[in-house]
Parts: sequence; C-alpha cells; structure tokens
Amino acid sequence: MEIAVIGNSEFILGFRLAGIRKTYAAENDEKLVEHITSVLADNDVAILVLNSSDMEKVPRKLRITLENSVKPTVIAIGAEEGGLSMRERIKRSVGVDLWK
Repeated sequence: MEIAVIGNSEFILGFRLAGIRKTYAAENDEKLVEHITSVLADNDVAILVLNSSDMEKVPRKLRITLENSVKPTVIAIGAEEGGLSMRERIKRSVGVDLWK
C-alpha cells in the first residue's frame, strides 16, 4: 500500500523529500481532477493527501466521492480539515476508534 500526494509543486515537495514516490503536480484545476481520478483508480494507493484549498476546487460530485472514500482514505491538509477530522477518517478506514 502506498501514499499518493496531489497538489502544487510547493505542496508536494516536502512529501517527495520524505520519500513518497507517488506525487503529482497539479498546477491547474483540470490537472487536479485528472490526477485525483487516476489515483482513485489505482488499487495500490491506500492514502491520498490533498491540500484543503484544492478540495474546494474539485467539482462537488468528486468532492463527495473523496469525502466518503475509504480506500484510499483521503486526508486534506491545510487551514481546514476539508470535511471529516483525522480521527473520523482513521475510524472509518480501520473500523475502530483508536483514541478510546
């Protein structure tokens, strides 16, 4: 299982330096949707990391798909959590509340 990161070049740079191989630069909304769609179809990806501001750029139908996705678990990083909290996402993907 792998981690995928989608965002602008500044956002994905740190993840690349940390050794994440599946990083996708999306400098415009069209590329963002294209990369998200391809990652959702990739069975090797367990976690998808996005910038929370990019979540607002995604069409509503795709955003709902991302918010409800269990595999890959979608994590929005930034000013806002982009929907569910990290605790809720882990609980949904693992099936157990690890904070109890």
